[in-house]
Amino acid sequence: MATSRFRLLKPSRIPVPAVSLLPKLPSSLTHSHWNRKQSSTARRLCTLSSNRSTQDYIGGDTSSSTIVGGLLNFLNESWTQFHATAEAKRQLIAAGFQLLNESCDWNLQPGGRYFFTRNMSCLIAFAVGEKYSIGNGIHVVAAHTDSPCLKLKPKTASSKSDYLMVNVQTYGAGLWHTWFDRDLSVAGRVILKSGDGSFIHKLVKVKRPILRIPTLAIHLDRSVNTDGFKPNLETHLVPLLARKLKEVSAGKSIEPDSSKTAHHPLLLEVLSKELDCKTSEIIGIELNVCDTQPSCLGGGKDEFIFSGRLDNLASSYCAFRSLVDSSKSPSDLADETAIRMVALFDNEEVGSNSVQGAGAPTMFQAMRRIVSCLAPDHIGEGAFERTIRSSFLVSADMAHGVHPNFLDKHEEHHRPELQKGLVIKHNANQRYATNAVTAFLFKEVADIHNIPVQEFVVRNDMGCGSTIGPILASGIGIRTVDCGIPQLSMHSVREICGKEDVDIAYKHFTAFFQSFSCVDKNLNIDF
Repeated sequence: MATSRFRLLKPSRIPVPAVSLLPKLPSSLTHSHWNRKQSSTARRLCTLSSNRSTQDYIGGDTSSSTIVGGLLNFLNESWTQFHATAEAKRQLIAAGFQLLNESCDWNLQPGGRYFFTRNMSCLIAFAVGEKYSIGNGIHVVAAHTDSPCLKLKPKTASSKSDYLMVNVQTYGAGLWHTWFDRDLSVAGRVILKSGDGSFIHKLVKVKRPILRIPTLAIHLDRSVNTDGFKPNLETHLVPLLARKLKEVSAGKSIEPDSSKTAHHPLLLEVLSKELDCKTSEIIGIELNVCDTQPSCLGGGKDEFIFSGRLDNLASSYCAFRSLVDSSKSPSDLADETAIRMVALFDNEEVGSNSVQGAGAPTMFQAMRRIVSCLAPDHIGEGAFERTIRSSFLVSADMAHGVHPNFLDKHEEHHRPELQKGLVIKHNANQRYATNAVTAFLFKEVADIHNIPVQEFVVRNDMGCGSTIGPILASGIGIRTVDCGIPQLSMHSVREICGKEDVDIAYKHFTAFFQSFSCVDKNLNIDF
């Protein structure tokens, strides 16, 4: 059997720019990569320069040393995938990125920064290196904007025992028992019909709690603590909106028969007040049920983030923030030979098979258009195909941190811990797209910048989840590594991750954008 050539070239001199955004991480977080001694200066393919102290990094109170405050704001704003995309759009525009329309011609230039949205739940943003030439790679960090939740059915109005109920359907593989006894509300998008006959798409968020899914009293279910809480997802997981009010003077209910209307007038009234419109103008809704408790810091030392939707808004925020901060000024892209890209997809939690999901060719259509726009009139054969072969994808989704009360659920040599960096995910059956080459390249970026990494593989006697990594890797043949921030309570209404891991992920992604070009050119595999 023929073997591939796998060699790391170590030239004596490699002219690369210094990296100034990445301070060294705190020495209190130990990892083998942190303690690895550099055998020669030739190994350091990029240089690290910073005047910040370790204390500046771990203090967490200034915007120059941490992005945690920004993440908390993003989480509290982004109750749905629509709001997450809209907030990312707002921040990209504020940073000087140009909004593109997929239905219009594009006019792209080296050094330019651009983005577009699809369905207001999927977003592609990219920055073109000043020294980009056709055939060079596109370096991507991809994540997803959706999270497991309850979604309103097309016909939401129902009533039981004079309670107004709201019919919902489960989205994704949520820990549904955690949704009981929470202060819930709704958020999402509506379609409005204006006075001139046109239609308007608007986002809505009802911040006050209007829904509740009450549990059954222990006195009526004595076995719940021994046999477990096993709710029927169709009959028990129905939020309560209000009591059915009676108009005494009129002698009739203000709520019409639920069989004759799609939504309770009370729900439409709540929405209309938020939108400052008439209920008659609301002609379509797509709403999620959302927990109203704000995202916040927690733990005895405020070292954790307590929040819903960490999977996967934490990765999404770190991704687009790293693109913005690594491409702030013309000098950031002056020596870049590649294109830096962030891709945020919807519907990952249900398989990605949608027009706004990773199963659609959105990202690759964008790549092809970028190459076409930037290509001169006469270029060689296979420009797009050569670009793909030079490209690299970081599939960023949250990872399973080891649970202190369930240690046996992890393979004993692969137990990712909170506060110790991104987790590279491996699976021999290709549930993750990582291989030895892609893991090496991603770890090499981390090693250059003294950033910790961990590795995960599932036990052989347990099933393994998957991500958008294999979907995108097999879609067109782009090299891919799967990674994620370790967390606990994944898919609960309320999740947990480490505060420092957010900053580490951000710095790792920023280092990837700044350093990958010079790392990748020194690795030969197929030639």
